[in-house]
Amino acid sequence: MPERLARLRLARAPRVGAVAFQEALAHFGSAVAACAGLPVASVRDVEQEHDRLAAAGGRFLVLGDPDYPPALAALPDTPPVLSAIGDPALLARPAVAIVGARQASVVGCRFATELARGLGAAGFVVASGLARGIDAAAHQAALPTGTVAVLAGGIDQVYPPQNAALHREIARTGLLLAEQPWGAPPVARAFPRRNRIVSGLSRGIVVIEAAARSGSLITAHRAAEQGREVFVIPGSPADPRYAGSNTLIRDGAILTRDLNDILSVLGASRTVSQVPVKQREKPSLPGAAEVLAALGAVPTPVDELVRRCQVSAASVAEVLLALELEGRLERHRGNRVSLI
Repeated sequence: MPERLARLRLARAPRVGAVAFQEALAHFGSAVAACAGLPVASVRDVEQEHDRLAAAGGRFLVLGDPDYPPALAALPDTPPVLSAIGDPALLARPAVAIVGARQASVVGCRFATELARGLGAAGFVVASGLARGIDAAAHQAALPTGTVAVLAGGIDQVYPPQNAALHREIARTGLLLAEQPWGAPPVARAFPRRNRIVSGLSRGIVVIEAAARSGSLITAHRAAEQGREVFVIPGSPADPRYAGSNTLIRDGAILTRDLNDILSVLGASRTVSQVPVKQREKPSLPGAAEVLAALGAVPTPVDELVRRCQVSAASVAEVLLALELEGRLERHRGNRVSLI
């Protein structure tokens, strides 16, 4: 199809982004006419990229194709071309994005895992950006039910390297998407562009542990501009990992306590009942009650615990070790601890 090939050539022109692509189509009337009047990528370059993508089991999704994601097609800055490896049928299902901190806490990753599993059970595909921390936890949990990973670089670029195995597994059972050409490195300016696709694919996004200046905030703001729902897990005002999250809630995002808060807003027909938390026995070590009373979700210096509890440093250390072995304690940099 001449027009489809022309759209690929126009999209791969060095200085033609998503908005310029739309402007070129509006000005010239078609991609074929635009290619006749503008410097664009050669047919040979496009065919070489096509061959590399096909050899990896992938294909192009071009704006105007019947299976191009309709949620993205409606955006003013929709990506003109996406490289896809995996199952494009996932794009026909409703999606929810889960995004958050790369340096996420154990609690944050656990929350992402539980939400991703619950959303998958309720029929949603989970979308994210394949970053460390929250993204990776959400993708991993959603592998059995469907997950879409949007990459900042070319679809062959594994970033971060620690997620290489997850990248391969999503290509096999989920779907990888990339706006950038094959081989393009994930440079800094590409991440905000990636984020608009993550939110654009989704009916809503869930933000977990967003600091004051984080990429998750960019995704949340783009989601709001796109008319998507923004769900935010709240956190302590004293925890810097939640500074951006709490600001989003203050500015009108949906305070989210559990999965049902998401499903009720999105109009899902199925809600998931909360699993009762089994009460754990408190350790019977000396000073255990005092240490437990002084601990909370906000990281606390161990030295401060010793002073506040008025028990020996050895007793505090013994209680903290017992809590850690039970999976109830998280350790942080600076000799600080918090309850999970």
